[in-house]
Amino acid sequence: MTGPGPAGSPDPDDLLRLAAAVPPLVRFGTSSWNYPGWKGLVYAKDYPASGAAAAMLEEYARFPLFGTVGIDSSFYGPPTPATYQRYARALPPGFPCVAKVWDRITVHTFAKVREPARAGQRNPDFLNPELFLEEVWGPAREHFESHQGPLVFEFQAIAREDHVGPEAFAERLDRFFDALPREGRYGVEVRNPEFLIPAYFAVLRGHDVAHVFSSWTRMPSLGDQLDLPGAVTAGFLVARALLRPGRAYADAVDAFAPYDRIRDPNPEMRSDLVRLALTATRLRIPAYVLVNNRAEGSAPHTIIEVARLLEAAKGTG
Repeated sequence: MTGPGPAGSPDPDDLLRLAAAVPPLVRFGTSSWNYPGWKGLVYAKDYPASGAAAAMLEEYARFPLFGTVGIDSSFYGPPTPATYQRYARALPPGFPCVAKVWDRITVHTFAKVREPARAGQRNPDFLNPELFLEEVWGPAREHFESHQGPLVFEFQAIAREDHVGPEAFAERLDRFFDALPREGRYGVEVRNPEFLIPAYFAVLRGHDVAHVFSSWTRMPSLGDQLDLPGAVTAGFLVARALLRPGRAYADAVDAFAPYDRIRDPNPEMRSDLVRLALTATRLRIPAYVLVNNRAEGSAPHTIIEVARLLEAAKGTG
């Protein structure tokens, strides 16, 4: 790991210039926004560690390089109507959010860390379309429709002993998306690299569902995923730069907090994010590109550096 990168307040004129270099169809944002350590970078105010999500979101949305945000907390339970309403009041018109779907729908087998009483048991609601429509789709449409971007189904790694092979997983996805409203924008993020087979991409393409390009511990790099035939499966693109492949999430949490600077630059990942942005531009489709603090140490700084690369590419294009 290299030494810390630059921290502190970026120059406002520099940010505006870089924002102008981002292709019009590309929206950058971060995986969640509740980070008081971003004071002087994204936030001008002091915020507590919890209880100020809506106020922070309002200031977050004014950062020139942010055009979207990831709502990660929805993975642990659907937001309440009151939460949706607070977020909606905080956001400017036309600012879409990429929300993770409740893991009750995406977890195949209960894990001890989340469901100790049912650890090791099969989840009866795995890919349950009725539960999704009632608990996720309906409330989001009712209370957050003007800010609802893609809904991401994040599938944690499914163990080999669970006997869900790549073909069977693709078939389950096909039946599930058959039952969902066609007007929704959905993305699928997998943590099993063996699931990235032609049948998986074909199923997603048939339902206009995006394969989520995700940088994760056991997954191929973003660029290697983009090189797979047919990996762009929808009329929009979703990417989540979460971790350097090979690194455990907990290790990054411990090493990178409070997320105010680059601590482990990853030029390959940055170049891959540029490729994804330019691919979306070439295909003339919207792109939602989210960066996590655990990718390099500070998601806003990573986005700034990717924007610099896009500015350089624009100058030589």
